[in-house]
Amino acid sequence: MAEGQFPPSALPVPLGPAVEIPTHVAFETAYRINMGGPLLTPKNDSQWRIWEPDQSFLVNAATARNVVVNPSLVKYLDGVSVEIAPNWVYATAQEMADANVSDQRFNISWAFEVEPMFTYLIRMHFCDIVSSSLHNLVFNVYINNQSALDSFDISSKTMELSAAYFIDFVANVSMVSNRILVQVGPPDLRYFPTNAILNGLEIMKMSNPSDSLVRNLRPDYIDSKTPKRKKWALLAITFSIGFVFLALISAAFYLYLCHPKKPRQQSSVWLPLATHVGNSDSKVSIGSFASTAHSRSLSRVLAFSEIREATKNFDEHLVLGVGGFGKVYKAVLENGDVVAVKRGNPRSQQGLTEFRNEIEVLSKLRHRHLVSLIGYCEELDEMILVYEFMAGGPLRKHLYGSGLPSLTWKQRLQICIGAAKGLHYLHTGAAESIIHRDVKTTNILLDENLTAKVADFGLSKLGPTLDQTHVSTAVKGSFGYLDPEYFRRQQLTEKSDVYSFGVVLMEVLCARPAINPSLPREQVNIAEWAMYWQKRGQLEKIIDPHLVGSVNLESLRKFGETAEKCLAEYGTDRPTMGDILWNLEYALQLQEASIQMVSAENSANYIPDIPEWVPQIEPAEGGGADSVSYKESDTITSSGVFSELGDPSGR
Repeated sequence: MAEGQFPPSALPVPLGPAVEIPTHVAFETAYRINMGGPLLTPKNDSQWRIWEPDQSFLVNAATARNVVVNPSLVKYLDGVSVEIAPNWVYATAQEMADANVSDQRFNISWAFEVEPMFTYLIRMHFCDIVSSSLHNLVFNVYINNQSALDSFDISSKTMELSAAYFIDFVANVSMVSNRILVQVGPPDLRYFPTNAILNGLEIMKMSNPSDSLVRNLRPDYIDSKTPKRKKWALLAITFSIGFVFLALISAAFYLYLCHPKKPRQQSSVWLPLATHVGNSDSKVSIGSFASTAHSRSLSRVLAFSEIREATKNFDEHLVLGVGGFGKVYKAVLENGDVVAVKRGNPRSQQGLTEFRNEIEVLSKLRHRHLVSLIGYCEELDEMILVYEFMAGGPLRKHLYGSGLPSLTWKQRLQICIGAAKGLHYLHTGAAESIIHRDVKTTNILLDENLTAKVADFGLSKLGPTLDQTHVSTAVKGSFGYLDPEYFRRQQLTEKSDVYSFGVVLMEVLCARPAINPSLPREQVNIAEWAMYWQKRGQLEKIIDPHLVGSVNLESLRKFGETAEKCLAEYGTDRPTMGDILWNLEYALQLQEASIQMVSAENSANYIPDIPEWVPQIEPAEGGGADSVSYKESDTITSSGVFSELGDPSGR
């Protein structure tokens, strides 16, 4: 690392005298976040770091609005080098939504899950890219509900606008907590404009007093005071036991070879993932995937050499997309199967949880409307998932933004029905109820026949058991699709997927993003905008212009009623996926029946050109970093408006 990358001391939380950080302390990256900006890869960072977008960590995305300036405007003053953070980090920020509106009394909050019983170094990056003059941006900073900075004025430290600045804190995470909450908000001083920003954040786990980054090590691994003579004795005993153990194994292996072999039977045990080569033990614990749920034949372990050959050594021309987990490649296996290979970025710990979750969930599932996991690889410190190849790609690109031919109303209904079948199976058909938790148009993939399949189970959770009504868990999902009740109460149910699916239905009908900040305020959130017209009985006014003249009104009404029920404020008022499936199939029947009955004398069932059409503004094309996350960038960041996800001041 560059000289001076880690500080000799930092401010404690709660506040007190600066805490010295010993030089022997080791640091492990927990999170490195680019607030308000895209995924930054080693191409954008002289220190080869990865900076994730912050949307998935925002507690309430409606409280924040991203701001961006030209990175070349960022100044590095004395004491802050470009190695601390690239200018792309300082050139973007999250500020308070509806900034500079008087009497705004809310904070922007980010929550990060961490390992308890450790001390963490928290580095906050600031750069005033929102003010027109010095001393105009004053705000408070909180860590774990404790005051870290009070009435903080960036320009008082830099004496310039658009100047990079950072502050280091240390905070302990107790046994009863497993998260770090970071917040910025307005000061108590009423005569300052109401605003607060954060440009970047780094959270580093520090080694404990035993010089370890792993909890609960056995004493014999960490006892550095054992006399050398005792250590030699223990070493001799260990070698002796090891020799005897190897002799027993050799004898058993010899007897096995000499014994007549019985016909091999298919194993019904899911074997643990192969251990890493190198520093693998810090990433995956051996045997963490042990399960008797299903056969190994459902997903096989693939050699890294086979995957490298299938992707032509990960040829960039075969990249299908880029996400927070890593790149997705089109590949051809040795047996001729065309597959999609999702390769985790080895430099980032982010994605490990999703990697495990995806294998555990998809190894138990097989359904026509769920993307199949063919295999995985965890060799040479790699995290690779191999799926069936979906030639049609994500549903979203068939709706807008890609120039592909427009889908007919019948095709859209059939796609929605397929996705509903997949979700219905997750909720009721599997051995255990599974909540997807990230239903959106980029996670519904289409094959060459436009058959819909639900994908990306990295955030999935097991549903409540018979004696439970919900699963209590941290809020995760995508802005614009998130169930407001789940967001408020952090209580996850199958009805959270139902709400997200309701947003998907409206996205399919209107062919526009769930959140589009470039539109007028009342149109930004598709759920709010569509429900405004649905409740007036005039949903046809905002449908995709390509559908005008081809949609049966009764089919549209049934579709609109179904979406409206999905988007109900409370989960108990929403239908099950089974009910949604029935209603969508009925809407399809109405459409097909009208096509058969239509004639030159009877075209009343179809929507004519609508003179009072509500125009929709296409989002402007914007520039970005060299590598922008495919997975994260599909979630449009919030502008200065509040969505249905919640009013920061409380619903």
